[in-house]
Amino acid sequence: MTRTTTTPVELKVLMNHIYELHKGVRHMVLFTCNKKYSEQTIQRLESQGIPYLLQPAGRQNQNIYFGRRECLEAIRLIVTRPLNELTPEEDFILGAMLGYDICAQCERYCKRKQRKCGCDGTCDGHCINKN
Repeated sequence: MTRTTTTPVELKVLMNHIYELHKGVRHMVLFTCNKKYSEQTIQRLESQGIPYLLQPAGRQNQNIYFGRRECLEAIRLIVTRPLNELTPEEDFILGAMLGYDICAQCERYCKRKQRKCGCDGTCDGHCINKN
């Protein structure tokens, strides 16, 4: 009798992130998973000597940052509260560090700043005309 085990999708995503980290595609990863996979994730990272930081993400989930030590040191200073409470500047820096599309990060930053100041995009001298 052959016994097959299936790997949960979340752990397949983790393995892909680790692969990209080793290949230099990424310097840092934010992996959000159900807490039931946290221990397996931590074991995998520790077995490969990959530094990581943990952050609760609600009742069911865990944020696990991993990658280059210098990036994690910056994360330790920037991400001191839940992600939805970050300032627009902190959110922008985090996205840039994670390698997210920089133009999308700029757009996200501007939208978050406008929401904060009440700007509807029509303020004099502060907005750029779209072509």
